[in-house]
Amino acid sequence: MPESVTIGERELLVSTLNTQREHVLGILEGLSDDALRRAMLPSGWTLLGLVQHLALDVERFWFRVIMAGESIGAGEYSAASGWVVAADVAAETVFDVYRREIDLANAIVDARSLDTPPAAWPVERWPNWRFENLRELMLHVIAETAVHAGHADAVRELIDGRQWLVIG
Repeated sequence: MPESVTIGERELLVSTLNTQREHVLGILEGLSDDALRRAMLPSGWTLLGLVQHLALDVERFWFRVIMAGESIGAGEYSAASGWVVAADVAAETVFDVYRREIDLANAIVDARSLDTPPAAWPVERWPNWRFENLRELMLHVIAETAVHAGHADAVRELIDGRQWLVIG
């Protein structure tokens, strides 16, 4: 009989988050610049915009700004800018920023207990709720990344029929 393996809570959270990040990067692998920039839904967002949103509005915002309390310089972050990628920004640059923000987020997670409260909170934006600790913040980022991985799956299938996970 196989021996049971117990994985710790931290390892489970990190592994689950990394799986969702890899899903986003994996489903977009091999797409042309044109495909990454093409709006496939009436809302007009693009796959490249989705990656930039995950880099700036998810990884950078939740881990660096909220959890670590870093001050992001003017012009470096704007909630409105996440979904819009300038035409002169190379697709690989957006992917590099996402990978860099993942690395920075992982360093923040590695340096803190799951019970560590956020260093900052935008009370003016969300006065009636907040994440109590890193654990809750990670669960939120996992959920948001998974939702966007699903969006990327649907758009990729519309572009060329590729599916990330085929059941049956």
